[in-house]
Amino acid sequence: MNYNHFVIARIVHILAVVLWIGGVGFVTTVLIPSLRKTQKPEDRLKLFETLEGRFSFQAKITTLLAGGSGVYMLNVMDAWSRYTMLQYWWLHLMTFVWLIFTLVLFVFEPLFLHKWFHQQAEKNSEKAFFVLQVMHIIMFALSLLAIIGAMAGSHGYQF
Repeated sequence: MNYNHFVIARIVHILAVVLWIGGVGFVTTVLIPSLRKTQKPEDRLKLFETLEGRFSFQAKITTLLAGGSGVYMLNVMDAWSRYTMLQYWWLHLMTFVWLIFTLVLFVFEPLFLHKWFHQQAEKNSEKAFFVLQVMHIIMFALSLLAIIGAMAGSHGYQF
């Protein structure tokens, strides 16, 4: 194992997760609640799409970096068998969170989700943004749980 490459992969992985989940945290706890409270329903969708569109690019790059570096580290450590062990539940959760976000960003959103949300927000902005916020809260909470588990688990703590 080339230790320097592994350290670089870990640095890339952590920075990607910080930028990606940090952005999700901002969207979940600041952007969506602010839009729901301060924007007129007719202006809310346009502003959300403008701001979220800019974050979407960052999220795509950082999820790819997180996934690629994660696979690299699993390969280098020959740690694929950890998926068969319950004490590595955080690895399962981390992978699940990554998979959901990746599917949303690269498959669901371009194919139908963007159009569907736009239609829902035009019909009933309050309800659409409420559902959007709830989904973000769920994914953000799962992301934080995966981060907590990964930080503890990668340093030997077992729950």
